[in-house]
Amino acid sequence: MEPVPQSAASADYLAADEVIDHGHPLVRETAARLRAAAPTPHDYARAAYVFVRDTIPHSADSGDPRVTWRASDVLDRRTGICHAKSHALVALLRAEGIPAGLCYQRLTDDDGSNPLVHGLIALRLAGHDRWARQDPRGNKPGVDARFSLREERLAWVPRPERGECDYPGLYPGPPRAVLRALRTAADRAHLWQLLPTEL
Repeated sequence: MEPVPQSAASADYLAADEVIDHGHPLVRETAARLRAAAPTPHDYARAAYVFVRDTIPHSADSGDPRVTWRASDVLDRRTGICHAKSHALVALLRAEGIPAGLCYQRLTDDDGSNPLVHGLIALRLAGHDRWARQDPRGNKPGVDARFSLREERLAWVPRPERGECDYPGLYPGPPRAVLRALRTAADRAHLWQLLPTEL
């Protein structure tokens, strides 16, 4: 699925803000280090994706109770849920001039209970005519997300019969409900109670 930009201003998908703070020294330093070993924008985008997916543990997988939401904090503390890891990847991409934004899915348990909004990203490389979604949440048994500009290799494919869906929007920054949950949660257990169940 190709997401639909929610802003008509292309500059919004390169902008820095409080959440996607790609002007922060740690974001710039990390981007420069990755770029040194990645000669093309495609190589860099793949390297940034793999870096966030594989070297920053998803806090639910690792058991880390800390909640991060700002891209630079995710890189500094090396922890975050899907939303936070997506913020970090978007910041690294924008730091090197690659347009990127945030996308969302609604996912549930196998029986359709406990719905939650899941965060991922989309990027657009020069020479490609579409936005390509990527999921940096981190792999584990049963999850095998990969970087791909052609066919999607996301962590999950929504199951409509269980009330799951892909939301079509591509956002420059996180929706208010998502950011409010991340910013106000005392810890990860509290965060699960605050995250929206739909957009």
